[in-house]
Amino acid sequence: MDKDIHLTSRLEDVATLANVSLATASKALHGKPRVSEQTRQRVIAAAHQLNYSPNKLAQSLAKGHSGTIGLITSDLQGRFSTPILIGAENELRTQSTSVLLANARGDDALERIHVEKLLSLKVDGLLIVQRETNPRSSLGHDWGVPLVYVYGPSTDTDDCSVTCDNVEAGRMAVNHLISCGKHKIAIIGGDETYTATADRTKGAMEALAEVSLEPAGPIRYGRWDENWGRAATRLLLDQDVDFDAVVCQSDQLARGCIDALKEANLRIPNDVAVIGHDNWDVLATSSRPPLTSIDNDTEQIGRRAARYLMDAINGNPHHGVDYLPCRLIQRESTLPID
Repeated sequence: MDKDIHLTSRLEDVATLANVSLATASKALHGKPRVSEQTRQRVIAAAHQLNYSPNKLAQSLAKGHSGTIGLITSDLQGRFSTPILIGAENELRTQSTSVLLANARGDDALERIHVEKLLSLKVDGLLIVQRETNPRSSLGHDWGVPLVYVYGPSTDTDDCSVTCDNVEAGRMAVNHLISCGKHKIAIIGGDETYTATADRTKGAMEALAEVSLEPAGPIRYGRWDENWGRAATRLLLDQDVDFDAVVCQSDQLARGCIDALKEANLRIPNDVAVIGHDNWDVLATSSRPPLTSIDNDTEQIGRRAARYLMDAINGNPHHGVDYLPCRLIQRESTLPID
């Protein structure tokens, strides 16, 4: 029984037995600096006791790269994670590099387990993909391979992260509506616990201020769903707010908004233009009229992140957050009036 337990021991078990942090255990076993000799010996003894064999990355790199990278996602079924994975695979295919995929399901502990497992398979680097753009804590710098954070940027500026520019997306939405001849622009916000909500609002407000405009009516925030889109639009109508366009911070909000406008016998886009965000094809193209939306260009985010990871593997790491521009996809919900 003891032998079976030892065979399944993980770095976390070694750290616990040695009474040190996971990062310290990793540094001690990989010969990294800033670990006292006493602590190093304690960690090594714990590893021997548990029959733990650390990833021998240094020997692997001395012989050449393995040609594989790991990708850990927090949401394998997500409509953002999937195109990111496709973009990364397309970029890595040109460099004859394969991807090993793991799904952490939003569980921090499971994410670290997957990191250890992928390192034991001698991957050359790791892509850490989040399901939203909220900043996340760093996994640290003691794993022996480079990490790139995708969609959800690391809060550590020494890390490399790639995400979309939600502030510019907010500006883009307002500027597009102004170009369509709209000047009384309402904003329906999403969930305030998401940084995307604040960023898109910031960009929209900046764009309005540049042409000396204020939003039409109060900006209200709620869930990212059609019900809130309908309810927020009805509030605008019930309170007699004078508006000729609505920025909705998601396509779901926009679909609900369009429903409420139609119930009020308003024509779209003639009376009120509507723009969404996410370019969720199943919603945007089936909407009546088809919905103008802002695309986060997640496939390009995946490509850029994979490129940066390969740069780091080849000794040229990037640092900080790279904000990629979003794309405006114009459809009939905002077409300019002839």
